[in-house]
Amino acid sequence: MKLNLNGTQFRLLLAIWRFTYGFKRTKHELSVRYLANAISAGRNQVDRELSSLIERMIIVSYGNGARGSRILGFNKNWEEWGLPAPSPSLPQKPAKKPRKAKVVKNYPEDSTYYKMAVYFHDKVTAVAKDAGVEHLIKKANLQKYADEFRKLIELDGVDKHLAKDVMDWVTQDPFWRTNILSAAKLRQKFGELAIKMQAQKQPKQQKRIPQDPRDKEIAFQRWIQAGGDPNEFNWSD
Repeated sequence: MKLNLNGTQFRLLLAIWRFTYGFKRTKHELSVRYLANAISAGRNQVDRELSSLIERMIIVSYGNGARGSRILGFNKNWEEWGLPAPSPSLPQKPAKKPRKAKVVKNYPEDSTYYKMAVYFHDKVTAVAKDAGVEHLIKKANLQKYADEFRKLIELDGVDKHLAKDVMDWVTQDPFWRTNILSAAKLRQKFGELAIKMQAQKQPKQQKRIPQDPRDKEIAFQRWIQAGGDPNEFNWSD
């Protein structure tokens, strides 16, 4: 960039670089005709500017090749160009730290979380077989199931008995039974599932229809017509 090259010289450098440094070579056989076609210039112009680059020791001519071509390469001696050599300590990108491998906990078969994993896996397996989607849980990993239940209890603060109730409910609910087929999905939707379960268990209260005050008056008239004592009529609700 500091050599004050004209446009033709600059394009020649790019063309020669492509077949030397670009292709990891120190030199390459190139003809003037090829270079002229490569940079869209006349052969006389290319020959003249190429000679100038060789004279200025920017391009090195290693001799003639076949059919009048030249063997060309870059001059790596920066001092001969009249420029300081590039610094050998160029800034480099910091090396990426290797990713730490995820440590998967190993839960004994007699541990609470592993038992929860087996319990839930048995239930979703029955659901999957019944729905014809058994392939969805074919590769289930009980250790990962156990780890999800550990997170559900220890990190999310869910009571173990509530977790079991939701497992029982979700594997029987007509909608959720085929949508929750893994421990990870159960943990992800646990809050929503627990709320829906509690809502279904609560008895539905019948709406109370307000009483028309005229009803008592009509009942009172009927009481009298039937021979009843007006003083004994019950006016309360």
